Amino acid sequence: MEVITTQLEVLRQKFGSRLLENEPLARLTSARVGGPADALVTAESAVELAEIITFLWQNEISYFILGGGSNILVSDKGARDVVVVNHARAIRFNDTDDQPTVWVESGANFGALARQACARGLGGLEWAIGIPGTVGGAIVGNAGAHGADMASSLLLAEILQRNSTALSLGKVDSLKETWPVEKFEFRYRSSLLKRQPGYQAVLAAVMQLTHTSVEAAQNKATAFTEYRRRTQPPGATMGSMFKNPPGDFAGRLIESAGLKGLAVGDAEISSLHANFFVNRGQATASDIFNLIQIAQQTVIEKHGIRLELEIELVGDWN
Repeated sequence: MEVITTQLEVLRQKFGSRLLENEPLARLTSARVGGPADALVTAESAVELAEIITFLWQNEISYFILGGGSNILVSDKGARDVVVVNHARAIRFNDTDDQPTVWVESGANFGALARQACARGLGGLEWAIGIPGTVGGAIVGNAGAHGADMASSLLLAEILQRNSTALSLGKVDSLKETWPVEKFEFRYRSSLLKRQPGYQAVLAAVMQLTHTSVEAAQNKATAFTEYRRRTQPPGATMGSMFKNPPGDFAGRLIESAGLKGLAVGDAEISSLHANFFVNRGQATASDIFNLIQIAQQTVIEKHGIRLELEIELVGDWN
């Protein structure tokens, strides 16, 4: 839904100078591509995030939450929905109990959180050391690596749940719920939140950790980091482009279809790992989207398998 003039006036009155209009998004995404947002507002805490999303729900204004900017491809035409940039990054470790945990706001960088845990001699998140996105995005997409995923690390999360009755009565507190991990109905690279966008927002999460030594945690993290450097390309990418189909790997299918190194404009299917598409410097979102279509069609022709996107397409692609 386009942010129409009357909605912009409502947004201006609410957010004042915090509201940015016609704001470039390429600099906020890991692929460094994409057009501008009609309207953008930043949340600096979970409280602010809840206030912003509640206001947008109350005024029936569509939006999407932008965290670390990975796993998304923004159209060259930009985004018509309100972009809510999530900078809610507070972290509190509880390492005095036998079963340590960490409470973290949803805008915190997941890889940075994992590094902080390792520096404290806390294990359990080493697998996430190279993940570039936010905790909230990792929950929505059930991010995973090295045989672990968010479903295996999350204990509970603080959720803002859309409720028409509470919104009409202005009862903001009643929109906040605490969800145990089971309620997310996690699947491979998916969750209930991803399957019904616009009805919930992740405010914060509690993840389980383990006591270990700083040396052991950092050694494990270093091994994962070195593996990622050997197997994944550096530079401007979105992360894994496609989900792995059952019993196979998207990268293997793309490589065996002869597409490694294929370029459209300045976008390239990585010659190191075929499930990564790289912006070599001046790529457009359309260049990357064309590569996506070529890869999907060629893999169908060669293997009879349609690859499903792991990334999210944002904006107008018609």
